[in-house]
Amino acid sequence: MIDSGLLGRMSFEQTSLSRRTLLIASAVLPLAGGAAEASAAVSAGRAKDYYDRAAGLAGDDPVLRQLVKALSPGAVIPDVKAPKPLRIFDNVAVVSTGLVSATALLTSGGVILIDALGSPDDAKKIIVPELRSLGVDPSTIKYVVAAHGHSDHFGGAQYLADRYGARVMMAPADWKLVAADRPANAPKRDLDIADGQRLTLGDTTVTFHHSPGHTPGTVSPIFPVRWKGQRHTAMLWGGTNPPTATKDKRTYLASVLAFAARMRQAGVDVELNNHGLCDNGLARMEELRGGSSGAANPFVIGAPRAQRFMKVMETMLRGRIASDREASAGTRSATGSAGPVRSIPDCC
Repeated sequence: MIDSGLLGRMSFEQTSLSRRTLLIASAVLPLAGGAAEASAAVSAGRAKDYYDRAAGLAGDDPVLRQLVKALSPGAVIPDVKAPKPLRIFDNVAVVSTGLVSATALLTSGGVILIDALGSPDDAKKIIVPELRSLGVDPSTIKYVVAAHGHSDHFGGAQYLADRYGARVMMAPADWKLVAADRPANAPKRDLDIADGQRLTLGDTTVTFHHSPGHTPGTVSPIFPVRWKGQRHTAMLWGGTNPPTATKDKRTYLASVLAFAARMRQAGVDVELNNHGLCDNGLARMEELRGGSSGAANPFVIGAPRAQRFMKVMETMLRGRIASDREASAGTRSATGSAGPVRSIPDCC
């Protein structure tokens, strides 16, 4: 049950299906012509052509180059040292194990925490003390949002719920995924996230968009951020590693196209990721910490570059789908065979 006070703090504003359909169709067509045309285009292209095109789109941009690397078949995640916590915006703090990060959105009414690392121990020894070191009171965490249903994103959620009374949020499809997998650190089912849902806490409203692909219930939020008093609009892509099945990759591609349209409508100029190795996020944290970016914030990439980020992701997904097709054809061929494509583990 959701009490009336909670309902007062949460605004579930949904866009009508007809309006949303028109918006996505008109905005996505310039990118790829929608999921159906995307499918046809993938069938006509070679995987290498897509990968080469994505590399060309990325150019010398370190953020986009890292995305190409993260989405490439055979990519591996190196061991990295956990960064020190940092306020990457006036109202956003990041704590991290190095592999995975939790993003705290600081509002006048408390904290919305996006992801909760991998375990109760992570919450106790990383999230709580590191937020305190940044001047953030962890007892003000009101909501913990699991961007998707893998344990490295929800592992500390129940600890925070039990200790501080935080409400835990996840898309229904991934609550079901968690219930089926039954991991030891799973939170108790609490609040569902609907597609297009808005959560208002204090002076801040976050809009959640379903972006299935990495998992059936992956969620990617869009929210306001401030840097030196200037307002910007951020997105956080909820799950980066492509799934194994080709049909799920097609779902992922459709999510990329739809979310790019929503970003464009919202004027997103800030790109964030819950795995800083996928988008050069850890390096950008150190640039900001060390002052090497000057007065600029390296997470503010501008609206055109944010759209290019999504275009690179789209192109790499088309390549991964084409790789599946080529591997399948190779397996059936009498002259050769193709083994399974190795990819980043289910952690990004």
